[in-house]
Amino acid sequence: MFNIKEKIESIKMTRRSFIGWSVAATVSAGIPFSRGLTSKVTERALDETIDDSEEGVWKSAACWHNCGGRCVNKVLLKDGVVVRQKTDDTHLDSPDFPQQRACLRGRSQRQQVFGADRLKYPMKRKNWKPGGGKKELRGKDQWVRISWDEALDIVSSEIKRVANKYGNEAIWATGGGEMDKVLFENGGCTTDFGTESWGAWRWASTMMGVAEGYYDVGVNDRLDLRNSQLIVLWGLNPAWSSPGSPTFNYLQAKKAGAKFITIDPMYTDTAEVFDADWIPIRPGTDHALALGIMHSLLDEDDPITNPLIDWEFLNSCAVGFDEDHMPEGANPKDNFKDYLLGTYDNEPKTAEWASEICGIEPELIRQLARQIGGTKRVALLTGWAAGRINDGEGWVQAFSTLGFMTGHMGRTGRMTGVSVHRAAGNGGPWLIEQGSPGYPEPKENAVTNLINHNEIFSAILDGKFHQKGEGERDANIQFIYHQYAATLQTRTSINQGIEAHREVEFVVTNAYNLTMNAQYSDIVLPVTSMWEREGGLLGGNREMIIVHSNIVDPLYEAKSDIWIAKELMKKLGKSPDVLYPFSEKQAFFNQLVSTNVIMKNGIDFEPLVEITAADISAWGVEGKPQKGRVPLAEFIERGVYQVERRPGDNFGHIAYADFVNDPENNPVDTPSGKFEIYCETIHEESKEAWSEISPIPKYTAKSVGYEDTFKDWESKEKGKYPFQLYNPHYLRRSHTVFDNIPWLREAMPSPLFMNATDAKERGIKDGDTVIIYNDHGRTLRPARVTQTMTPSVLALPHGAWPRFTKDEKIDKAGADNILQAPVSTGLGTSGWNTVICNVEKYDGDPLIEDKDWDQLVVFPKGQV
Repeated sequence: MFNIKEKIESIKMTRRSFIGWSVAATVSAGIPFSRGLTSKVTERALDETIDDSEEGVWKSAACWHNCGGRCVNKVLLKDGVVVRQKTDDTHLDSPDFPQQRACLRGRSQRQQVFGADRLKYPMKRKNWKPGGGKKELRGKDQWVRISWDEALDIVSSEIKRVANKYGNEAIWATGGGEMDKVLFENGGCTTDFGTESWGAWRWASTMMGVAEGYYDVGVNDRLDLRNSQLIVLWGLNPAWSSPGSPTFNYLQAKKAGAKFITIDPMYTDTAEVFDADWIPIRPGTDHALALGIMHSLLDEDDPITNPLIDWEFLNSCAVGFDEDHMPEGANPKDNFKDYLLGTYDNEPKTAEWASEICGIEPELIRQLARQIGGTKRVALLTGWAAGRINDGEGWVQAFSTLGFMTGHMGRTGRMTGVSVHRAAGNGGPWLIEQGSPGYPEPKENAVTNLINHNEIFSAILDGKFHQKGEGERDANIQFIYHQYAATLQTRTSINQGIEAHREVEFVVTNAYNLTMNAQYSDIVLPVTSMWEREGGLLGGNREMIIVHSNIVDPLYEAKSDIWIAKELMKKLGKSPDVLYPFSEKQAFFNQLVSTNVIMKNGIDFEPLVEITAADISAWGVEGKPQKGRVPLAEFIERGVYQVERRPGDNFGHIAYADFVNDPENNPVDTPSGKFEIYCETIHEESKEAWSEISPIPKYTAKSVGYEDTFKDWESKEKGKYPFQLYNPHYLRRSHTVFDNIPWLREAMPSPLFMNATDAKERGIKDGDTVIIYNDHGRTLRPARVTQTMTPSVLALPHGAWPRFTKDEKIDKAGADNILQAPVSTGLGTSGWNTVICNVEKYDGDPLIEDKDWDQLVVFPKGQV
């Protein structure tokens, strides 16, 4: 077990200095110097101060991207121009009542809204014609500026042409936005589905009775976290992936005396901040480690002299652990205990067995078992990342079962589950219920084709796909409508996606900058950012809600998605009132009116916003006056409402407490009413999906996983692709968003992280340009050589926008999904973190620093 304690005397670990790292837009102090990750800082970034007396008006501005933080951002408007930003200053900052402070990404938001890369006008690809024209030029053709009327005529006529010629199944809408509604009203369209960020947690967890981590949260709240004696962060790096308050919340637990352990392929910033013991692990082998820990618990447990297993919890709250507690109708021999012991397969899942797969020494695995089982109050926390693997459902089963065995659930200071996104470091139901805009529901989609993310591009190219629950179906997609999701960039195999985009007859994208979706389109429609819209609400953690205002009028010729949808409805001969019977301002007002906040009793809710007749008149909307917690004008001005917390209040949350205290009268949502270690639902569902899953957490070698790095597993002879690669979420981006921002490109260079010994064996030095490659693609990055990476493992930060060489054979930007294999497994999980590849020093021209690259813009300076 490694305990790296690099003490940097210049850094004082206070709330202000810690959050100040992101204020400086560098996080240089938060990055382990042992990895050499220093960021360049401008004098202005560090010295700029906020003077509230400065001329102008401060307004609440949206930071709307999918990081889970949803922090407070405010902008100073002077003569209609944003001159600076600041963050939450609505109350004094304290551990119990923390400010909702913005990270470096939120503070760079103005560079996104007002950036040179904004799409200004509707555009048409020069060589497009009905039917596709020169489809092979998508992604490299020139653009021609056109009017909105022409653009909408083209899109609507293509909808009608493709639907008439091929049927509505030939139209595919991505991203789940307003255009889905338009298409549903006009015959329907093919849609897609997948596990996205959740990985295998998306469905397998709920089937066995535990929370998936977003819609339902299975960990305790942040104040109870302080009662934990040991906090295990398994595949969690909140210092990178959860900006805002989560890391601060964990620090309060450390201050209260908690010890931290991180299990991760990388010694993360989180590990350094919490002075955690680091357990290096190979990606996708967490399942094996969990089994090795559980076998060690079983081997060393003695209920009298060395109690490591909570037998009372297992017997009363779970089914399937041993033959005496199997669900009705199941074969007693299929129990989990006998699988761990190897009773019937003659392969006990010992620490030695697990070590061969996960790379952790057997004694260290046993030590982990003793710490987790022998400590009274443990928070066993994981992220979705460890489940974003092929065949990942077994990991979800195994991790949850470890919590069942040790009884670390449903009690103060004891929890087992996912701690990410909106619930990072702070579990529990919403204390503020966000209101609805009140638009009517669209028609049900008449097209039933629902294509898994792993198969969407092969469905276009091969003309067939697997319809979950049914089997193979034909596909003939000829029209793609891209909306919110960065589909071409964030689904498996970018190169296959490009090929698919050059196959169909028409592609249109709504975007506000030149995303990859837009680059490979025929028509691009410029949309407004949130700063240019009427306003709206953003939920962050459970205790707060942000209201954001209109900051500027729509820039250039940009229009909102709803405006585009309404105009397309007209072009298609339908009344837009069917979907949008009132204005966007009325929709914003409806959201405000219908938002509710919890009352002091911790049970009931009341309206958050007080509305007067004068408010309704001033807004020019329809509505009724109502009593509320905070006046409308005050809420808009402050930009945020936060429920004030204190120890002993009525807003705490102990996940599963009612069930654990009284299982019979508070059953969980499973056939047995208990947590299901033996889960027949998972097993049966998988039979109609992509690969069969055992009802108990049996280990399977992951497709394109660690075992596949070997030519011969028995002799341990490495194969063609000896490295595993995974894609950590990175402070430069929120998924793909912000990657084109100059400030962030300078602050966070997005290198390839690799182990120093591996680098030395290949003649690679820190900063060298390397090429990472496999059968699916090739990409370049500067190497960051460090001892703080697990050997034979590479980390390539998620979300870079591809930049190809002229021959389109090599991506220069380190786009992680260039290397992703389009593999469907289990219930349809996307295995982003199961990649195998090789890496070599690049023999071509070295890369220049990302900060010196030209921004991706449509027209060069001076060209319209």
